[in-house]
Amino acid sequence: MPYSVRETILMSSESLSHPGARNQTEVFAVHGADPEILAFAMAKYSRSALSMRQSLAEISSQRAEQFLNTFYFQYGHRSIADLAHIAFAVERLSLLAAIALVDEPRWDGQERSTRYQNFLESGWYLPDFGQDLASAHLYSQTIDNLFTSYQGVAAAVLDLLRSRVPRPESLKPETYERTLRARAFDVARYLLPLATNTSLGQIVSARTLETQVSRLLSHPAAEIRLLGEKLRDAATTPAWNINAASAQAFIDKLAAAGGEAAPLAAEAATLFTRDIRTAPTLVKYAQPNPYLVQSSAELAQAAAEILKDLPAVPSPRVDLVECTEAIEVEIAATLLYSASHRPYRQIRDLVAGLPGSQVLELMELGLKHRGRHDEALRAFHVGAALRFDILMDIGGFRDMHRHRRCTQIIQGFTASHGYETPGSGDLPAGPDNDFDILAAAGVLAPYRAAVESAHHAAAAIAASLAPEAEQSAAYVLPLATRIRSLFKMDFAEAQYIIELRSAPAGHFSYRRIAWQMFLALQRQYPSLAPAIRVTDFTQPIDLFQR
Repeated sequence: MPYSVRETILMSSESLSHPGARNQTEVFAVHGADPEILAFAMAKYSRSALSMRQSLAEISSQRAEQFLNTFYFQYGHRSIADLAHIAFAVERLSLLAAIALVDEPRWDGQERSTRYQNFLESGWYLPDFGQDLASAHLYSQTIDNLFTSYQGVAAAVLDLLRSRVPRPESLKPETYERTLRARAFDVARYLLPLATNTSLGQIVSARTLETQVSRLLSHPAAEIRLLGEKLRDAATTPAWNINAASAQAFIDKLAAAGGEAAPLAAEAATLFTRDIRTAPTLVKYAQPNPYLVQSSAELAQAAAEILKDLPAVPSPRVDLVECTEAIEVEIAATLLYSASHRPYRQIRDLVAGLPGSQVLELMELGLKHRGRHDEALRAFHVGAALRFDILMDIGGFRDMHRHRRCTQIIQGFTASHGYETPGSGDLPAGPDNDFDILAAAGVLAPYRAAVESAHHAAAAIAASLAPEAEQSAAYVLPLATRIRSLFKMDFAEAQYIIELRSAPAGHFSYRRIAWQMFLALQRQYPSLAPAIRVTDFTQPIDLFQR
């Protein structure tokens, strides 16, 4: 028997639902609200039944500031600041400062590429040497020599590639030339000093920004402390408005029309040309962090004392250190690692042999200056199954540094690890081998001479009486210089890094590291290795796959 229309309606799912049910999900993007006002509006979801449209309509900047002062600063509801995201342009900062700036687990941004841009005209940072004119002269002379060598290597490599690598018929001349130039810049970048100016853009939450500013203000280098001040000022003073000029032109037209248009011009000026401060409340109290400053000094002193008798031992570029120790030992070893230049395995083995009371003292040293709202030092992020201790050139490290789904413990810049040179025995022949190219282009000897001269200069500057001598010396180190860092991660992140960084489009330096990460993982976990789509670094690749 067929149902009537009335019966069909009564039997619908709507007729059977609860009277309070609302199957009307709505999704809309929000544009034009100031970051702090938007953060306030989103935070109100937990305290009000108002919709987003209703909340934004009733919120003023004054009310947002009052709310944030109460719940953010007084009650410590720091997650509110995760809701305010701010875009910054940071221009003409050194590569050294850029590494410090982006060293945030929750960071999003992009920096100038050493592959696609010529850094010859970018300029460089000059520290304040005070009355130490000899150090200032040595510094400038060293930087000039590195840039001259950079220019010479890039030109020689480009000429070599033009003579050795024919253009495929299917490839446009401009694409061919651009690919060869990128390859030449890849090789030449080893000679760029850390003083080299770069630029970057970042989009971060106000919470990350506050942590970032405080960390930068606590840094021993003057340029980086000033960078922290400038970030704080940029968040609390009027932001650059991309639409200001066109809005003002429109307002001027309304005003010139006179009559009834004049009041509209005044209203438009209020709406479209007002000053916007992106985070005037959330970042204004960011100050140097005593916890970071005091802990850094005391850990450096402890590391110097505890590790002083450790012999210098050769270490591989990549060491996958097995998890055989207790969590307390891992924390203590990582704290010492962060304040030294020693391999992690060597420190871990030493700490594992210490009395338990001394291990706990080291842990307490990393916590004793911690304030009420301070996160524990990064060294306390322990327990990851895979720990890769990596020794590689600074240039390649800058690319690896972008992987933020893992914990990175980065040691300081030093010339004591040497620099990248040929002869490691694991280098594939062909146009992807940086050192084959340097030799074939006839610039391997000048390359070595420039890097070694820079290392000698860094030692001389560090030993001088110049202000912040040790920090100033780091700026003359070229990107060929090796740096040690500890990457702690789960298997999924190791899989991702190895697959991405071993791919043919990558730089020679980190492709080698990714391959060695794979080999180390394969040795320890052979059953897991087939799950990784690695590209064999030892096989030559087509330059035009890059």
